[in-house]
Parts: sequence; structure tokens; C-alpha cells
Amino acid sequence: MASIDTIFALASAPGRAGVAVMRISGPDAARAFALCEPGQVPKPRKAVLRDLRDENRQPIDRALVLWFEAPHSFTGENTVEFHLHGGRAIINAVTRLLREHLRFRLAEPGEFTRRAFENGKLDLTEAEAVADLVDAETEAQRRQAMRQFDGELGRIYEDWRARLTRILAYLEASIDFSEEDLPKDIEDKETSAIRLLANEINTHLNDHRRGERLREGFEIAILGPPNAGKSSLLNTLAQREAAIVSSIAGTTRDIVEAHLDLGGYPVSLADTAGLRETADVIESEGVKRALARAEKADLKMLVFDGEKWPALDEATKKLVDKNALIVINKADVVGNPQKTNDGQIFISARTGKGIPELLDRLIERIGADFSNHIAPPLTRARHRAALEECTSHLQRALNAPAGELRAEDIRLSVRALGRITGRVDVEDLLDVIFRDFCIGK
Repeated sequence: MASIDTIFALASAPGRAGVAVMRISGPDAARAFALCEPGQVPKPRKAVLRDLRDENRQPIDRALVLWFEAPHSFTGENTVEFHLHGGRAIINAVTRLLREHLRFRLAEPGEFTRRAFENGKLDLTEAEAVADLVDAETEAQRRQAMRQFDGELGRIYEDWRARLTRILAYLEASIDFSEEDLPKDIEDKETSAIRLLANEINTHLNDHRRGERLREGFEIAILGPPNAGKSSLLNTLAQREAAIVSSIAGTTRDIVEAHLDLGGYPVSLADTAGLRETADVIESEGVKRALARAEKADLKMLVFDGEKWPALDEATKKLVDKNALIVINKADVVGNPQKTNDGQIFISARTGKGIPELLDRLIERIGADFSNHIAPPLTRARHRAALEECTSHLQRALNAPAGELRAEDIRLSVRALGRITGRVDVEDLLDVIFRDFCIGK
């Protein structure tokens, strides 16, 4: 990806809108003012109103225009923004002029953010946070992405990297100048420093993947016997007809999912096949998939048939553990049931009785899982893999029989940390990281 090109793209969402933002970045970005009347470059970071005209000087639009002079821009390059009226004809006309008349290149997905990284405006964790901010659908996802974009995660990794670099410097000094009068306890001090850092990284890793789960969504599996009302409950919570509801047992064969925003947290809700022994091959496969989803779910919502209360389905009872929420459906036909101390919730998916209490309980459980943490979480499998590699080298360094071997393992651990923020060995990572961005970001 050549950074000498001047690139452009629509930086706002495509389609009809009140305002559309066209971004141009690169060494020749100021040439875009040839479309303006008058054509001179305005003062940096000051919005001015200009008429845009085509190659025949015919009017296209009246737009707000901004000029960001390098290096004081998002990309670190000369940058121009046209804030246009968001009609398709206007956008198409400006796109044609930038590409055919001025010979600028249409930006590839993520190219603006990649240039910001390459020009030192962002590290890789901050660049990834840009994508997470764009994709954030809930308040919790937005907060997490914003913390990362503000550099909280990158500062933790850079602090660890700086400490390891210092340790490496002392180790190499003890090897290269072994005959000099160095402190006698240098090896013990560096061993303690390595062990302390390894413990900090392991604590960071042992976070139950909360950052990754928040990006992807908290998974709740709805499980229970046939005709307990699982599909009706899914539809009630999703507020739409996501699953087929029938009085015929075994209607749900495959997993039906709905995505919700509960208290600002992203939730993936999965309706599953009724748990029972069956000779039907397809239904049996559905039961297997239900049990598999129960294994991986962050929370199991076990739905029992209230018409059979206080008797509970035995197959479903086997799934009761600390990670389960017991729900008794059809409370509208139970009357005034005698409650036990198992923390169950009585609801009616048909009438809505007990649904607010259920939602409060779900939000409480999800919030407890995500919110009781001060340190920013790691958010991507890429970070986790690099940190696990780092701790592996640190452990080898602690057990190394010779100073040269210990120094080499510390050097490898420094490189592993550096790959997270982009300080070293990142060329092979750049395409993977930026290719999932949307155009104009």
C-alpha cells in the first residue's frame, strides 16, 4: 500500500443523508481545492463555506470545507474534508471529479487509519479501537472501545515492554562486561523483576476473556424440555417473531438466535431444541446442539414448564449450576406458586408477567461479569496470543541455565509485546488488522 498516493473516500455512511463527508489525504490533497470557488486554500482547521464546481465550472453543491495541514491531521498527512449535502448525485459527481479529473485514488478499506499508524499518530491497539468504535452497538462496547482508543491498553503493554527492555539491558551488560565491577545482586534483582512482570501479564490474561466477549456479545442459551415456552420467551425478549411457536413438541430443531442490547451490554440469545430422548434423527441432532451450546454459553437460562410445578424436568435439572438461571414459565396458569430458595423466577412469556424482573436479573448477572474491573481488558485474540508467547519466553528465561540464553528469551518476549502495539515485526500483521475496516476509515 503506497503512502505517496493521494487517496479519497466517503468517510460517512453511504446512501441518502443530510450530510456526507468526503475525505482526501496525501501529499497532493490541497489540489482538491481546485473544485472550490474561490480555489485558494483556507486557514487550517477552520471550516469555510465554498461552492463546488465541475470541470466546466458548473455548480455541484455548496459545502463546508476544511483543511488539515500535515502533520496535524488524523492521518498525519495533508487532509481535506468536504462536508457535502448527502444526495447520491452530489456524491457521485464529486467522486468522479476526484478520481478522473484530479487523478486521486479511491482509498482501500482501513487505509486512512493505516496511514495514521504508519505516520505515528496511533499505535495498533488504538487503530483497532477505531474499528471497534465504528462497530459498537451498545454502550458497554462503546466505553470499552473508547478506553482502548484513549491509549489505556497500549500504555499497559508499552510499560511492560519498557520494563523488559531495561531488564534486557542489564542482562546484556552483565554478559558483555562480566569483568567489570557490576553490582553482585544484579542477577537476583532481574530474576525478581522478571517473575513480577510474568505474574502481572498472567493476571491480565486470566480475565475470563471479558474484553473479547464484550466485543462479540454475552451468550445466553435458553434450555429446557419441549413445550416449556422457550421460543415464546425468545420472541418476548427480542420483541419480534424470531422463532416459530407451536404447541407441537419438538418444533425447534436447530438453534435460533436473537441479538439484544440489555442494559448497554450486547447479548446473543439462543433458543434451542427441547431436551428429551427421541428416536427422531433430526430432533436428536438438535438436542446435541442444545447441549453443546449450553457448554459454551456464558449463562444458561433453564426454562421449566410451570404447569408441572413443583415437578421439574430431570434432563434440564442436570444443567443446574452456578452458571444457570432458573425460570418457571406459564406463571399465568400456576396461580400463586409456592416458591423455594433456589432463586427461580416465575414468568409468563404469553402475558409478560415477571419479564421485567427477569430482565433486571439478567442485566445484574451480565453487569457483574463485565463491570467490576478497573484495568482495561485485552480485546482481541491477537493480543492474547502475543501475551501468551511473551509469558512462555519469560518462564523459559527464569529457568535458563546461562545468562546468554536468558537474555535471548527476554529479547523474544520484548518482540512479542512489541507486536501488540506495532513497535516491532508488524509488516505481516498490517493487512490482517486493517482489511476488516470499512471504506473511509
